[in-house]
Amino acid sequence: MKRFFLSTVTLLALWAMASFFTMPTAAQAKTIKVGAILAESGGASFLGGPEARTIKMLADKINADGGINGDTIELIIKDSGGNPEKAISFAKQLIEEDKVLAILGPSTSGETMSIKKICEDGKTILLSCAAAEVIVNPVGKYVFKTPQKDSYAVKKIYMEMNKMGISKIAVLAGNTGFGKAGKEQLEAIAPEFGIEILAAEVYDKAATDLSAVIAKISANKDIQAVVNWSIVPAQAIVAKNIRQAGWNVPIFQSHGFGNIKYVEAAGVAAEGIIFPAGRLLVANTLPNDDPQKNVLIQYRNEYEATFKEPASTFGGHGYDAIMILAEAIKKAGSTDPEKVRDAIENLKGFVGTGGIFNFSPEDHNGLDIDSFAMLTVKDGKFALYTK
Repeated sequence: MKRFFLSTVTLLALWAMASFFTMPTAAQAKTIKVGAILAESGGASFLGGPEARTIKMLADKINADGGINGDTIELIIKDSGGNPEKAISFAKQLIEEDKVLAILGPSTSGETMSIKKICEDGKTILLSCAAAEVIVNPVGKYVFKTPQKDSYAVKKIYMEMNKMGISKIAVLAGNTGFGKAGKEQLEAIAPEFGIEILAAEVYDKAATDLSAVIAKISANKDIQAVVNWSIVPAQAIVAKNIRQAGWNVPIFQSHGFGNIKYVEAAGVAAEGIIFPAGRLLVANTLPNDDPQKNVLIQYRNEYEATFKEPASTFGGHGYDAIMILAEAIKKAGSTDPEKVRDAIENLKGFVGTGGIFNFSPEDHNGLDIDSFAMLTVKDGKFALYTK
């Protein structure tokens, strides 16, 4: 009888110990698998590089601060090189094999459009860092984006042209998804602002010399300004070739110009370029009561201290993507994909680098036209544009 009692006590003790070691503890907190498809290399690395560095920096910071609701982020970054085929392969891998909660990126519109249906079919949240409006128009259930709308960028440019008395323009666009979507918006919205497009040309995204294209459009002496819509290094070549041809018309760029490396590549030809962008690039000049100022300066300072390079609009898109996801997980109190998706769709008043986000079932971008300011290049640096 005594032997039976001792064995029972032993079993109970072993059961208690096993129960203790299998109870959830801080050390056994779950990991939240988050994928990212970004162009760290290749022609779009001016976008994807800052995005990847930003997302990694913030994931490390979130984890060091205790994670999200006690859970840590396991970040899986895939370098697509800006290639849509690679993006497709990575998206399938992240969804089917890695079972990620969400995908951040891709960096370019063409890549995003290539994986949009994959994410919808896989019921996987996508927070794109690309700008084309077609990414969220029409609205899908699981796809969101952080950059401002193309149509708002076009309207800001045309509003400035109206102020300057410009009504006859030429349009140039790179042969990318972003370039195609932007050209379509420029053409569709022009009549609303009394703008006439006298010439429209599409160039190869890998072009190293566009002087022939510039010679062709500059032959029309009625053209008062040029709008270039691109995210690739060729946008710096456009500016250089225009000025090398002695053509002194105003040059407008898209919101894809928001990296100082494009200015450096264009050199003196970048001086005076006008473009719409978020306020990150001019954070120091904002009034102290601007609701974005503290967020912008904190992100910029942390990024520049960590990576020893200027912060860019594109890194800001990465900031917004991971921080929106983190905020949604907090609000959902869960890593259930449907609850997190719903939390993003109902997120209001979130202060990011691109603006103040107010998502809804009808709007998976969440930004209004005031998220853009008009910027220029002055003495080789970005500045608010004032006529």
